[in-house]
Amino acid sequence: MPKKRKSRGRSKGDKGKSSRIQCDGCGAWVPRDKVIKVTKPVSIIDPQLAKELAKQGAQIYRRVVTKYYCVSCAIFQRVVKVRAKEERKVSKPIK
Repeated sequence: MPKKRKSRGRSKGDKGKSSRIQCDGCGAWVPRDKVIKVTKPVSIIDPQLAKELAKQGAQIYRRVVTKYYCVSCAIFQRVVKVRAKEERKVSKPIK
């Protein structure tokens, strides 16, 4: 059977079995080295209120939230894009 990607879609290498993480999109259990990790700062305060407070010079705390997605959820939510057949074989660092 032909191999689609050099890494088989994982970053495991020769480590053996890796732990599993639950996808934040669908709840599927995905190997830790296959999940797509998205980290972004999220404000706790309502955007309208945050804008007014920023005008007055207040500093607004933004919490960093990390989410893990399986490949299908990451494509569905447009975190990663579908690449051409030849481009898939070349490893590209994720944002």
